[in-house]
Amino acid sequence: MKYNVDVVRIRENTIQLNGWVIGKTPKSLAMFLVLDENKKKIPFRYVSTRRDDVSQIYFKKTYNRDFGFDIQFPYERGKNYYLIIACDKRQVRIKYNEALIAKRSSVAHKRMQKILDLMNMETVHVAWDFYKENGLSALLKKSKHKLQGIDNDYDYAEWYELTKPTEEELEKQKSTHFDYEPKLSIVIPTYKTPERYLKEMLNSILSQTYSKFEICIADGSPKGESVERILKKYAQKDARVRYSILGENKGIAGNTNAALEMATGDYIVLADHDDTLPPHALFECVKALNEDPEYDVLYSDEDKLDMDGGSLFDPHFKPDFNPDLLCSVNYICHLFVVNHDLVDAIGGLRAEFDGAQDYDFIFRCTEAARKIHHIPKVLYHWRCHQNSTASNPESKMYAFEAGARAIMAHYERVGIAAEKVEKGVDYGIYHSTYRIMGQPLVSVIIPNKDHSKDLDTCLRPLLEKASYKNLQFVIVENNSTEEATFSYYKKIQSEYPDKIKVVVWEREFNYSAINNFGVSFADGEYLLFLNNDTEIIAENCIEEMLGLCQREDVGAVGARLLYQDDTIQHAGVVVGFGGIAGHTFIGLHKAENSYFHRAMCTQDYSAVTAACLMTKKSIFEQVGGFSEELAVAFNDIDLCMKIGALGKRIVYNPYALLYHYESKSRGLEDTPEKVARFNREVAIFAKRWPEILKNGDPCYNPNLTLRKSNFALRDLKKEGIGEPYRLDPEIQKLMKE
Repeated sequence: MKYNVDVVRIRENTIQLNGWVIGKTPKSLAMFLVLDENKKKIPFRYVSTRRDDVSQIYFKKTYNRDFGFDIQFPYERGKNYYLIIACDKRQVRIKYNEALIAKRSSVAHKRMQKILDLMNMETVHVAWDFYKENGLSALLKKSKHKLQGIDNDYDYAEWYELTKPTEEELEKQKSTHFDYEPKLSIVIPTYKTPERYLKEMLNSILSQTYSKFEICIADGSPKGESVERILKKYAQKDARVRYSILGENKGIAGNTNAALEMATGDYIVLADHDDTLPPHALFECVKALNEDPEYDVLYSDEDKLDMDGGSLFDPHFKPDFNPDLLCSVNYICHLFVVNHDLVDAIGGLRAEFDGAQDYDFIFRCTEAARKIHHIPKVLYHWRCHQNSTASNPESKMYAFEAGARAIMAHYERVGIAAEKVEKGVDYGIYHSTYRIMGQPLVSVIIPNKDHSKDLDTCLRPLLEKASYKNLQFVIVENNSTEEATFSYYKKIQSEYPDKIKVVVWEREFNYSAINNFGVSFADGEYLLFLNNDTEIIAENCIEEMLGLCQREDVGAVGARLLYQDDTIQHAGVVVGFGGIAGHTFIGLHKAENSYFHRAMCTQDYSAVTAACLMTKKSIFEQVGGFSEELAVAFNDIDLCMKIGALGKRIVYNPYALLYHYESKSRGLEDTPEKVARFNREVAIFAKRWPEILKNGDPCYNPNLTLRKSNFALRDLKKEGIGEPYRLDPEIQKLMKE
C-alpha cells in the first residue's frame, strides 16, 4: 500500500483531510476509519476523488477508479484523533492534533513533503531517461535547479496573499460606478460536474464585486447525471443565473454554443464548470474596458487551484498579446473575454476542433479584434491536481492534433505560408515550419579580429553542413595583428572564391560601425549578423530563420544560443533585465523545462541578440542600420527597438540552434575607460527608449523579476509590485548630461 495526505486543514470545528491511497493493483480497495483519543470510532464524511496523476505514476496508465479521498470529521481543540487507512492487509495509523497540524502546515514541512513527493518511480524513470540522453552533468544541473525551485509554490501563496485586494478594497469596488457598465455573460458548459465544484464556481461568480452580469449554463450531462437540481436552486435565488438542460452531450463546442445562444450581454466571458474566479475578476475587466472601449478581447494571468480548493499554485504570468507565442501554445486560456458583436461576426466554437475548440476560437477572435488587452493580474483559478507530474501522450493526441489543425487554419486565414505544424518540446507545444519563397541570397556579416580558428569553426559548418546553400559571407577584418589570420583569409577565399568576401575596417573598434560597413558590401536580400565565436548545431538553422524572416509582419529573427556546456546563453531578450536589457534563461540546460516551456517556444520578443540575428536588408537600411553612437553595448537591442517601432515583429526561434563561445573575441569591460564607455551607452539607450523601461517590456510580465533570467516571481520587498527596475544613479546622471 502507498498513500499520502496532501492537505490537512482545520475549518471551524472540522478537520479536513485530502489525499490518495493505492494498493498492489488498481482494483485494491482502501478502507478508512477515524478514532478519537480513546480509540473509539467517530463518524466522518468520506468522498472519493479522481487522482489520475497517481494512477499514471504508479500504474503507468489512467484507470477509471477513484484513488483519492476527501475526509472530514468533527474536531475539538486539545484532543488527539487518528486516521486509519487499510488496504491489501496493511494498515497505517496517522495521528492528528493542533500541534501536529500546525507543524505539517509549516513551510519547512511542506518543502520536505514536496521533496518526498518527488521520490517515486516516475521520477526515477524520468531521471534515468534524462541521464541517458544528456549525461550526468546535465542531470546534476537539472536536479540543482529543481531543488532551488522547490519553494516556489509556497512563495506564490504568500505572494498572492500580499497582492490580492483587501476586504476594504473589495468593498470599495462594489460601490464603484463606471462611465461604461457593460453586461457580461459568463458562459459555462457543464457535463457530469461534481456538485461541490459547480457550487464553488457559481459562488465565486455571485461574489463578484462587479454585479452587472449573467451566468449562462448549458448542461450536456446524460439523464440521471444532470446538475439541474443545483442549477434550479441557484436560479431561484438569483435571476442572473440562467440554464438549459440539453438532455444529451453535444460535445464541448456544442455545449458551449448552447450556452452562448442564451447570452444577452455585451461581452462574453468563457469559464469551465469546475474552476473559480477571484472576487475582483469582472471588476478588473470592466475597468480595462473603461480605459479603452475598443478592446474587443481581454485576457488575464491565471493560476491553478488544488482539488480541495484550499491551495493556489503554478501561476502563469503571461506577456501582452504575442501572436507567435500563441502559434506555439495556447498561452491565453483564461480568463478570456470577448465582445459579443465580434462573436456574432465570427461564429461560435467549432465542433471539428473539439479538444482544442477554445484554441481555434481564440485565434478567430484575436484575428478579428480591433484591440487586444492583457490584464497582468491573476483573475482565474484553474482546478487541477497539485502533485500531478506524469503525462499521458496517448490521451492527449486527439486534442494535440486538433490544436495543430487550429494553427494551420489560422495561418490560412491570415495568409501565412506554413509548411507544417508538428509537436514541439511536449504535447501542446507546437513547432511551425514556414515555406521559403524562392532561394534568396542571405549575406552573412561576420566581424573578425584574429581568432582564425574560431572563425573557421564558424564558417565551415555553414559552408559544408548547413542545408541552405545560397549564402554569401562578408568577413569584416577589424585590426587583426596575427599573420595566421591573414593567411587564413587567403586560404578560405581560395577554397570558396564565390562565397567569401574579406573587407577591411581600418578605424577603431565600433561594433555598430563595423557591421554597417560590412552591410555596404552585402549583395543579399537578407542579412544574417553572426559572431565569429558561433557554430551551428541545427543544420537547417538558416531555413528556420529565413522562413520567419520572409513573413511581411516580421522584421528580425533571433536564434537559441548555447554555451559549450549545452546551457542556454540566449533565448530572447527582455528589456529591463539587469536595469537595461538581458538574455532569458541563462544557464538553464537545453533539455530542462523552462517557465511554461518559453525557452522552447517560437515567440515575439522586444529584442534578440545580434550574435545571430537575421533581418531584411531593406528594413535594416530603412531604420538606418546599427546606431554608431552605441559602439559596444545594446546596439543590437536598439536595432530591434527601431525595427519594432516600424510595427514589425522581432521573433525568437528556438529551433535555429547554435553554440556561442562567448567572450573569446572581445575582452570584458575591465578598465575604467571601458566601464565609463559602457555606462555612457547605457545612458544613451535609456534616454532613447524611456517608455519601455518605465512601463515594462510587453513581451514579459510586471509580476516577474527583473533581477534573474528565469522568469521567477518578483521579490516584493526588493522590487515592489509591478515597478520597473530602478536605473543606477550614475546612469541617471549621464542621461541628464
